[in-house]
Amino acid sequence: MSLLELMMQQTAGGSAPVDTSNPSVDVSKPETSEPAERNGPQETADSDGTALYAATNLDSWETDKPRYFARDVGMDGVCYRRLDPEYYAWLRHKMALAKKALEAGRLDSAAFDGLRTRFNDIHAWAVARFGENELLAAVRSLDLKTYPPPAIDPAAQSRPACAAPICPVACPSGPAVEQYLYPKDGEWRFTEKVPQSAIDKVDAVRDQALSLGWSEARLYQNRGRFRFPCGEDYGLVCFVDAKERIGDVTRQYIEIIGPPPRENRLRFHNPDVDQPWLKKTNPEI
Repeated sequence: MSLLELMMQQTAGGSAPVDTSNPSVDVSKPETSEPAERNGPQETADSDGTALYAATNLDSWETDKPRYFARDVGMDGVCYRRLDPEYYAWLRHKMALAKKALEAGRLDSAAFDGLRTRFNDIHAWAVARFGENELLAAVRSLDLKTYPPPAIDPAAQSRPACAAPICPVACPSGPAVEQYLYPKDGEWRFTEKVPQSAIDKVDAVRDQALSLGWSEARLYQNRGRFRFPCGEDYGLVCFVDAKERIGDVTRQYIEIIGPPPRENRLRFHNPDVDQPWLKKTNPEI
């Protein structure tokens, strides 16, 4: 089965995982003289070639002067990352989550079709540049919990994205970023602003948490009857800061790990299940 067929299953006809048992697919890395590491700013672009930059909303643009750009580039408040096999695998996972959001009614079909069209363009470019085997290997080996989403270097945020000589080619204008709301409907007095990085971190553990009995509201809700953090309306996504990461995921709690070196650990408890400190008593008759 080709990578294109796998992608069409994922983005058009379902969210079936990659069949790693298929003996006809060779996922071993081909012999190459290129370095194995792809974390540097030059990892996916030849000095005389082109590079594709893609944002988490799947907007993308290509440049023939990649040597002038860092790995992550900010334009009009949108962060783009130079496409490599690992980032392709991460974006592919995001498309799978978009498919599930469509099926759950959290994403309308028109928005999903737009995402699918943009991803197909990225997919075609990636297959032509890296080949199916390398992309499949990245899909199967990517650790979603540790992969860092695109981020703009704070030191570069004050610098215009298209100021020479940093950006010698014309930069496309970024699309308006829709405010994150969960749930979208209903009367809620308060809304807590949620960064994209927090959504990405929760997305990475979503399937595991749901399988353990967590509801989507406990993971993603950012609207409440009381001001944050009062009440029990707000979900995990509201409590994960940019420098924090998610640790253990259990039925009773999800661990939030602070930044190094101390890495303090907090537990976000699931109020919908029994907890050790809650003891049920028989009502008086």
